[in-house]
Amino acid sequence: MSYTALYRKFRPAEFGDVKGQDHIITTLQNQIKANRIGHAYLFCGTRGTGKTTVAKIFAKAVNCEHPVDGSPCGECEMCKSIAAGTSMNVIEIDAASNNGVDNIREIREEVTYRPTEGKYKVYIIDEVHMLSIGAFNALLKTLEEPPEYVIFILATTEVHKIPITILSRCQHYDFKRISIETITERMQELMDTEHVEAEDKALRYIAKAADGSMRDALSLLDQCIAFYLGQELTYEKVLETLGAVDTEVFSRLLRQILDKNVTGAIQVIDGMVIEGREMGQFVTDFTWYLRNLLLVQSSDNMEDVLDISADNLALLKEEAEMVDPEILMRYIRIFSELSNQIKYATQKRILIEINVIKLCKPEMEKDYTSLIDRVDSLEKKLEKGVVVEQSQSPRQGSEVTASEEIAKMELPKAIPEDIRQIIGNWKGILSQLTGITKTYLNKAVPTLGPNNCLLLVFEDPNAYEYISENRSECQDSLKMMIAERIGKEVELQVKQNDTGHASEEIYPDLRQLINFEIEEDDF
Repeated sequence: MSYTALYRKFRPAEFGDVKGQDHIITTLQNQIKANRIGHAYLFCGTRGTGKTTVAKIFAKAVNCEHPVDGSPCGECEMCKSIAAGTSMNVIEIDAASNNGVDNIREIREEVTYRPTEGKYKVYIIDEVHMLSIGAFNALLKTLEEPPEYVIFILATTEVHKIPITILSRCQHYDFKRISIETITERMQELMDTEHVEAEDKALRYIAKAADGSMRDALSLLDQCIAFYLGQELTYEKVLETLGAVDTEVFSRLLRQILDKNVTGAIQVIDGMVIEGREMGQFVTDFTWYLRNLLLVQSSDNMEDVLDISADNLALLKEEAEMVDPEILMRYIRIFSELSNQIKYATQKRILIEINVIKLCKPEMEKDYTSLIDRVDSLEKKLEKGVVVEQSQSPRQGSEVTASEEIAKMELPKAIPEDIRQIIGNWKGILSQLTGITKTYLNKAVPTLGPNNCLLLVFEDPNAYEYISENRSECQDSLKMMIAERIGKEVELQVKQNDTGHASEEIYPDLRQLINFEIEEDDF
């Protein structure tokens, strides 16, 4: 006989075997005992929490000839046939591949026939959110008023995709993520049954990696057992199999980051790559490590929430005193953003290294949290007696150092007549424009540019970007209005003032310098 995966081999056969969903199991059992069985149920929750399993047990229980406390006996012919998958009373449908109107029409035709044996025909529609809109509409009437011998059980992981008209016709049951303790206990039971020795720490890590899914946990456990077949399953072996990283590595990496040691931090990452660790999982686990540090800083009573050993908790408390909460939140933010990016990255290592360098060098960012980190770094250097030198950045464009004075651009003694006419009619010219173009041009400082052209200087980067990118709509329209006013075509240029100084301090505003009597038209 071929090998059966653990999650299939130990699939619960009765309600008592289902773990972590007591609120649902109790309700269903009471319904069966009191004969208050509904006609439509909606099971929703994350993958691997028992939705389909509970649906099958419920189908057995309502058809069982000798139910025991609301649970199937497992001994009668109906229970055996349903368990074997040969019963005509239980119809499982995968909505992902049977999502059309025609598939629902077949169901509507089938429900008119009574079950050949047993009390109920149970339709289990898995991944029901994959049904088309037409299929949902075709199901509505049958779902609302099915024959008395028909029960619908809809299962989904994405309840938000189901129409409200369907939701309102079903009893809604939310399957919770299963706790780490419950998953660990279940795996320990299975290890005793399979006669496999496993460390509690190893099982707890698998349970944590499963993220509330019993099926994922058993699949990971199956993988680890197969890799070290016939050996004791230790914590180190689990890390090796799953490509995970121990918390000791996180501690070393964090200390290198806090010391602003880029080389040391990159060496830690290099070591993980050489050992074959999965980099995406590393990002997730390190983010959780930082989260745990933040929780330790927030309260002294976090042992139950953190779910870590006493030794690791002591280490966390030590490291929590080494970093400010604001800086720690910056680290968490950067790695949270990284976790979304790395899913689709082809060069995961490079992406991780860039973000680690960003943590080590807060000057690469300009936000508030990075500023706190930079100040903290400077304070530590001063405490150690390190002389902090002012960095000399290369000049870019029109940027100047703080020690330099920016000389105001000088105008020629004679301003061209056409420019004088434009400035004299500036208000009237702009009044002919409309919308956002007029708004942004009103923010410009008109001055004399190279070769006696009209230069418009913008402090607002949005205004500059809009005017420069929409040349035909903005600049050409302005030149046309100017030509209509003065009867001449003029050369026009736009420029962004990125010096950090007010435009009037550098570029003479011709509106303030030219004072002559020209009638301005108001529109």
